[in-house]
Order: sequence, then C-alpha cells, then structure tokens
Amino acid sequence: MGAVTKAAATTGRRRSVVHGKPPSLRREQELWASGHEVVVGVDEVGRGAWAGPLTVGAAVLAPGRRVYGVRDSKMLSELRREELFDRLAGWCLAWAVGHASPAECDRLGMSAAQRLAAARAIDGLGMKPDQVLIDGNWDFVGRNTSTRIVKGDATCLSIATASILAKVSRDRIMRAEAPHFPAYSFESNKGYPCSRHEAALQAWGPTSIHRRRWAFMDRLVWWRPPAPPVQGELL
Repeated sequence: MGAVTKAAATTGRRRSVVHGKPPSLRREQELWASGHEVVVGVDEVGRGAWAGPLTVGAAVLAPGRRVYGVRDSKMLSELRREELFDRLAGWCLAWAVGHASPAECDRLGMSAAQRLAAARAIDGLGMKPDQVLIDGNWDFVGRNTSTRIVKGDATCLSIATASILAKVSRDRIMRAEAPHFPAYSFESNKGYPCSRHEAALQAWGPTSIHRRRWAFMDRLVWWRPPAPPVQGELL
C-alpha cells in the first residue's frame, strides 16, 4: 500500500510539472514548408544572475519526431529538466550552447555578451541556419535571418528545447563551481539573486565567478590584501 501511495504521489508530481499547453511546431512547420530547411530555436539563460556565465542554447529539431513533456525550462523542475536533457540532445538534428564568461559580461556589457554567447551557440551547430527563432522581442542574433517570438519559450518547440538545453548546461556549471565557493550556495541558487547569496556577498565579497558591474556590487565592502611594505620600512 505504501509503495502504491508513493508511486501515485510521484506520478502526481510528475504530471504537475508538465501542465499547461505544450509548445508547438507550428512556426517550424511553416518555415519548413516555405523552403527553410535549417530552422534554429534560440533562448538565453543567466542574464539576471550575479555569478556564472550567460548562456545561450540553440536547437535544430528533426521533423516528424517529438519528445513528450517539453515546456519552457522555467515551468519544469530541475529533476525534470535533467531527465529531458539527454532525450532532447539525442532528438535534435543539432544543438549547441554558447557561453559568455563573467569577465566578458563585465567587459562587454550584458547586451554584447548575449550576442557573443548566441554567436558561439549558432556557430557550434555545424550548419548554417536558414532561419532563427528567438525568444523575446530583441534580436540578439543579428544575422538577418531572425524571427522574434514573444513568449516563444512557452509556445515554440525549438525555442523551448533550446531553453532546456541551455538551462541544464548552465546549472551543471554552477553545481560544479559550488564546492569551490561553499558559502554562496551555488548548487541551489545557480548564481541568481536570493537572500542567502546576498548575505554571502555582504560577508565575503564577490568571488572570481561574480559579475562585478552589477550596481549591487558597488555597495559591497570587498576584502583586499594589505599592501606590501615599502622597501626599508620596518615590519
């Protein structure tokens, strides 16, 4: 009886994370029908984080095949995204993720860093896009082949797929970084703002993987090593 109850509860949880209308292939099918063979879905994660890379995912879907349960990555639990990752990676004709490092985000600014990460993702596909579908109302690809779709991660299957591939890839990076910076709880917050992350920054300052151009960082007291003694000065 206990096993049945546990299984039922698990099923209920699993169903709860795939609720809502699934993204469709309508946009991709229209483009395929008009002669665009390589249609790429693109989405970004990590723009609002304080630490870690800005990541862009790119996915080229195979016509005639479908993976059940795909949703905008924000609608899925971390466990469910991990479960879908390998299936989606195997299902895509091609996929890639591109990163802009924290240092690049600081040096270039977030908009240019997002364009850089997108270029790295699309170049990593190994095929030239005929059309790129982008989540949101800003064209951060800029190759004269882009279509912007507001809420595309919830309505367009290739964009939703790219969002999951990007989110899981970035989350894995942040979990791998977590043991090096245990006070910041990167394994749970993935570098995004939260009260515990802010408290760690106030206490210890930014790490080597923090973006230091956030206005929030201006309020922090950063630890600096003492200056070396001047030659001839008594220690």
